[in-house]
Amino acid sequence: MKQDEVPQDEGNLSKKNVRELLYATDKDGNYTTALSTGWEPKSIALSNSLEVINERIEEAKNDFKAGKSSPIPYFMELAKMDLPILASYVGMWQWRVKRHFKPSVFAKLNDKILSRYAEAFDITTSELKHFKAD
Repeated sequence: MKQDEVPQDEGNLSKKNVRELLYATDKDGNYTTALSTGWEPKSIALSNSLEVINERIEEAKNDFKAGKSSPIPYFMELAKMDLPILASYVGMWQWRVKRHFKPSVFAKLNDKILSRYAEAFDITTSELKHFKAD
């Protein structure tokens, strides 16, 4: 795309006074960079993905409240992680992390393991242990 054709649509980025760096061609046909405040299709896709993430966060919160899961899935979703990413952050096998999703198993975890999760979620061990989902 040409430098003067870089999209400047109102979107999620423009609301936060953030601009995205894109590559474009100048009047001589050479590649250069240009700043964009947004592009409507990209803004729609971003909004849709954030909506899905918020639904997953709410579902994880409801599962915790219902006693179906530990707080780990909630904080995992809140941090926009998936099981493989969380497992790599805490240095455990995926099956082991998934096992910690069970409330009965979570209740037996020691502080050393809980601190690994807390560090991955950027919260305190106490916040993880005493999460209420209010």
